[in-house]
Amino acid sequence: MRSSLRLFRFATSRGIRAQGAPRHRFDVLGQLIRQRRDLVSIGDQASSDPLVLATIPVFSPLVTHVDEQGRTEPPIAADETTTLLGFLDYQRETLAWKCSGLDAAGLQARVAVSSMTLGGMLKHMAFVEDHWFARFLHGHEGHPPWDTVDWKADPDWDWNSAVADTPEQLHELWHNAVDRSRSFVTEALANGGLDQLAKRSWSNGETPSLRWIICHMIEEYARHNGHADLIRESVDGLTGE
Repeated sequence: MRSSLRLFRFATSRGIRAQGAPRHRFDVLGQLIRQRRDLVSIGDQASSDPLVLATIPVFSPLVTHVDEQGRTEPPIAADETTTLLGFLDYQRETLAWKCSGLDAAGLQARVAVSSMTLGGMLKHMAFVEDHWFARFLHGHEGHPPWDTVDWKADPDWDWNSAVADTPEQLHELWHNAVDRSRSFVTEALANGGLDQLAKRSWSNGETPSLRWIICHMIEEYARHNGHADLIRESVDGLTGE
């Protein structure tokens, strides 16, 4: 009952109420539980049992919260795999936020002398997703459109060609690449975990692990999200980490 009352107070303090229902604590509690089931990940103890959800403190280290931009914050006390993937998805969602709601002109805007654009960034990160998780980790051949590119003629084709794509095409290309990457990571985790080595190696013979690839992807997104901050602010003044 203490847990129920805690959730009731939390819900009513935020104006949560079942639509068209009386202002009763169990109506409010039920709506809050449904929202938390949709928005909250409970680490290795994930459950759809309302009694389990109702007994987990709102700010438990097992709970992942969704911020004002709709990004799922990484868990603060989960296992290594869950933590790494949580940070990677958070960085992915940050790029999606920075590129959201812009027309073609907005996605092609530049800052100062830089040739970097948000549209080019979406296409570049789609390529990076496929390069590391499909081609390097699993040894697959290039996925369209990368398989027909003359990279020697234009090493920055992913960035430069984005000007010819519509916003819808760029977002779809990136989202599809992310979906593929998640599937490839799930497969790799089931077959060897974070220690699993990639199918491809560098020219010096060294081979990265899945752990290294995920850490590298977090770094890649974080670096470009810094660029995205500046570009997006120059377009319409939107700021935020």
